[in-house]
Amino acid sequence: MTDQNAPQGRQFTEDELQDLVASTDSGARAPTSRPVALLIAGIALFWSLFQIWIAEPQFWFAQSLDFLKILGSAETRPMHLALALFLAFLAYPAYRNAPRRHVPLYDWALALAAGGCALYVFWFAREISASAREGLPTQTQIVVGSIGILVLLEASRRALGPALTVVASIFLAYSYFGQGWLIPELIEHEGRSFTAIVNAQWLSTEGVFGIPLGVSTAFVFLFVLFGALLDKAGAGNYFIQMAFAGLGHLRGGPAKAAVVGSGATGLISGSSIANVVTTGTFTIPLMKRVGFSAEKAGAVEVASSVNGQIMPPVMGAAAFLMVEFVGISYVEVIKHALIPAVISYIALIYIVHLEALKNDMPALGESKSLLQMFLKVAIGFVAAGAVFYGAIWAVGALRAAAPGLAGPVVAAVLAALYLGALAIAARRPDLELDDPNARQIHLPKMQDVVPAGLHFLLPIVVLVWFLMVERQSPAKSAFYAVAMMLAIILTQRPIKALLRGRRDLAAEFRAGVGDLIDGLIAGARNMIGIAVATGAAGIIVATVTRTPIGTELAGLVEQLSMGNLFLMLLLVGLFSLILGLGLPTTANYIVVSSLMASVVVSLGAQEGLIVPLIAAHLFVFYFGIMADVTPPVGLASFAAAAVSGGDPIRTGFTAFFYSMRTVALPFLFIYNPALILYGVDLGTAAGMAQAALVFVTATVAMLLFAAATQGYFLARSRLYESVLLLLVAFTLFVPNFWLNRIQPAHEDLPPAAFEQELAEAEPGAEFRLRVAGPDFNTGNQTETSLQLIVADTPAPQRLAETGLMIMRDGDRLLLDEPRFGSPMQQALRGFDFYHPERKVELVALRIPAERMPKEVFYIPALLVLALVVALQRRRQTKPAF
Repeated sequence: MTDQNAPQGRQFTEDELQDLVASTDSGARAPTSRPVALLIAGIALFWSLFQIWIAEPQFWFAQSLDFLKILGSAETRPMHLALALFLAFLAYPAYRNAPRRHVPLYDWALALAAGGCALYVFWFAREISASAREGLPTQTQIVVGSIGILVLLEASRRALGPALTVVASIFLAYSYFGQGWLIPELIEHEGRSFTAIVNAQWLSTEGVFGIPLGVSTAFVFLFVLFGALLDKAGAGNYFIQMAFAGLGHLRGGPAKAAVVGSGATGLISGSSIANVVTTGTFTIPLMKRVGFSAEKAGAVEVASSVNGQIMPPVMGAAAFLMVEFVGISYVEVIKHALIPAVISYIALIYIVHLEALKNDMPALGESKSLLQMFLKVAIGFVAAGAVFYGAIWAVGALRAAAPGLAGPVVAAVLAALYLGALAIAARRPDLELDDPNARQIHLPKMQDVVPAGLHFLLPIVVLVWFLMVERQSPAKSAFYAVAMMLAIILTQRPIKALLRGRRDLAAEFRAGVGDLIDGLIAGARNMIGIAVATGAAGIIVATVTRTPIGTELAGLVEQLSMGNLFLMLLLVGLFSLILGLGLPTTANYIVVSSLMASVVVSLGAQEGLIVPLIAAHLFVFYFGIMADVTPPVGLASFAAAAVSGGDPIRTGFTAFFYSMRTVALPFLFIYNPALILYGVDLGTAAGMAQAALVFVTATVAMLLFAAATQGYFLARSRLYESVLLLLVAFTLFVPNFWLNRIQPAHEDLPPAAFEQELAEAEPGAEFRLRVAGPDFNTGNQTETSLQLIVADTPAPQRLAETGLMIMRDGDRLLLDEPRFGSPMQQALRGFDFYHPERKVELVALRIPAERMPKEVFYIPALLVLALVVALQRRRQTKPAF
């Protein structure tokens, strides 16, 4: 039951909670002057319309309007940042006690200066390209760039707190000075001139206006806008109601509904803080009502809200940055992120179920079975998948039969589905949330909730269709989903009123227009912090690429970790958590991935472990999402405590404990990339079967991990039982660990036989190459491992396609610098091929060894699990599910 001795905080009012969300997400200032308020709203509205325009319509109109200029990234990025900076100084007060009801003169000056500096890059893009980007910036350009960097750092401080501003300032100082008693000798450099720094950071395309801001401009804005429009249309309430209808009757039902509802609304809100407040104001009081303490109720909401950022198909802004940093499609990112995200949410539902069992919490209403609920969900997913694949087949057949009619027919079917969904919804009253503090709680019924909002699922289906089936870019996919939402917001009110026989259609249409404008403004205001964060983080990215810190940090981390990959992963995770004390997820990911992702890959290669780059980036991403949880600054924990009235620090620590599964998963998929479906071909039956096996095994393992960390399985666990459960979970997750102890993973071949083996190998065969030679930066001897997959090409061409340049010296195979642009050129860039004394050499050649299947170790693991079950069944007093 509730811990009466826990320190209780003050429970905030609804207005205070909305102010908390606004102060972190969209700016706390609300001017009372109507002209100023209209100006802020107008700029935000223009920003949303501008982003929609550059996504697709400008290309459509350019085909018929010769005078229309297509805006490229050199113009769209500066305009994006200009609007963000202008709004940042008008919406975010300078300090806690700064005026909130009017905009001071200094903020007007800063807003105009900041917007002007970014617009200068927009307006004079051609001149800057001809001068500054050729290394010859003018004095005016340097002055504008200097002011721009300063005002950007101040906007970052206001919108995101001081952490990113401090980190970016330290990187600027390091770039300028290069040496000093605070700078380790390993990363010292001569220092760069002031002009060179400003040129790289503000006037080039690698600093402020580099990849992070480009991703924010092209992708992130549309997805945030999509979420804001969904929320304004009423989808957030619909998802919460569905979660309570499906899970509210279970033990600890409100907590389970909070997990599912927050996961669904994570699709709508990219902000974990807004997610906590939106769903938490309803779920947290109900959780407390069935027996959760204020801290545990808040922690459940925090853990589920924060994890919304890892759930495909719409992940946080960091997922779009991964597309650019890793160089893979967004569909591939979704594929790799799906299983860890799903099992993480399943495990959280199980954790709150165990909490309910441990504390004998009642259900709200007649108790139902968790196992039956999982079965129904599985059947629903299978049915939905069958319908989806049926639609894919039907569209494919239509395109084959009548290519010109496919588009109009699909649009007509979509319109008919929308009208049919509205007709069903119109027969029922609009959904309203009950008062969670009411004396009598009436849980909604699924048969009443689902039909009331079926039309909200259509834009999500459109988004998934264009992403997964049409394989369109994230920007184009989001554009079509946003276009669908614009139509829904404008028409759902008047059409439902017409179907209900009402006559106030004009009033309903005006209300729809109001909702649309409000959604467009809200989407833009929610983007201010993200745009500023990606711009400021670009300063760090440019410093990493222009100074030795990007290449030498690997050596520093290797020294600290003593060359041990696991210890290095712990250091990277700790580094992410420390940065997470003040940085939002996106900025945290940019900083840590820029510094550490390649280090994880290279150090893993030195240990003979091939770590996929996407696994390294997901590792950083998973630790980055803990930014809003980690005490003492976890903002989502403070928001949850404001709702629950609990202690924010205890809420944060409890949420972190509940999130241990999120902390463990990155380590697991580094050592077992199959967890992220790396190397699994989902286009084949064998690949789908392998993915299904991975999912089932990983889910069981994660549930056992949750039971072990919670100290409860079928009954309260003894210490040795928890240890055994952890051992079983580890074996199911990484069976290769035990197999490698018994049988070597690879068979050694003579390095001199490499050319012959490569020519005779079957296409798709794998080689492991161990390369040794002098390090490019230090000259010290170093080694690394490379993975080579044999291409399906004629044998004489295979060596040339790898890019390797081989020179024989007796039985030794020496390597010259690989062919420029080849895969091996990138993989071996850390070696000095022109060292006067030592040469780069292929020292080991390995092929996969013939050995028993790793799944053999599932047998002893399941026997140990059966032993724990037998031991606990004797003490079991209530059903496990």
